[in-house]
Amino acid sequence: MKTILLGLLFAALWASAAVATKFGIQSADPLVLANVRFLIAGGLMLFYAHGLRSNHNARPKGIEWRQLTIFALLNTTIYLGTFVLAMEEVSAGIGSLSTATNPLFITLLSAIWLRRPLLWNEGAGLLLGLAGVGVATYPLLEDSHATVQGLLILLVGMISVSAATVYYARITWRLPNLVINGWQVMLGGLLLLPITLLAGDMATTHYDTRFWASVFWLIVPVSVVALQLWFYLVRLDAVRASLWLFLCPIFGFAYSAWLMGEPITLYTVVGTVLVIGGLYLARK
Repeated sequence: MKTILLGLLFAALWASAAVATKFGIQSADPLVLANVRFLIAGGLMLFYAHGLRSNHNARPKGIEWRQLTIFALLNTTIYLGTFVLAMEEVSAGIGSLSTATNPLFITLLSAIWLRRPLLWNEGAGLLLGLAGVGVATYPLLEDSHATVQGLLILLVGMISVSAATVYYARITWRLPNLVINGWQVMLGGLLLLPITLLAGDMATTHYDTRFWASVFWLIVPVSVVALQLWFYLVRLDAVRASLWLFLCPIFGFAYSAWLMGEPITLYTVVGTVLVIGGLYLARK
């Protein structure tokens, strides 16, 4: 029962990131919003882990710095950086739906990276999931709730986060979850900072209540609570943990319709069912 409740909480919080980002980019350049979020979230987690808890044995050493940097580049800089850019051009619901395809890309990358055969059900599940995303996004392309460019940016992010998950699973981590999370978010923010300074539009950024409310939500419920829940669920059972991503599109489309007024159509329902069906098939 505890695992079920934690899984539901993870899905509900993780799916809210797209809507929170949508609100934030109404006040700020996407890269500025992302960098503020990463640096503050990483700083708070590291202050708690290394400052308040003073656990010197949990500090990264030697090769762990390289491992954390690679993980941060894939999981934070590229994935979350592209995600926030894509939210300018796709609906919040599609952003949440893309998150659910993560296990499918993980299966494909695992087969390529680890050189294991791709089972028929895994390949069929991947195709079914991609077809579902296509069905769900088709009407949104026509009424300007999504663009092809935005979907391609989102695709780059999904490949990157899937690669990050495969990389994370291959390493025997000595560090606690909070330390890993804190450093990967902080390092990801530092790696993104030069790009933000060069390409970010500071003039259009307004540090108003909406901006800071978005930053707060993305930091505390999403970057801290949801990621800690994810790491906990993955360490219990990586396969079962990925199943909670099934619920992200349902929560995501509900949030986007309720808070953003985005449409839920028959295409949305059919596309979501295809994605969930693809995930189920790939995990059989």
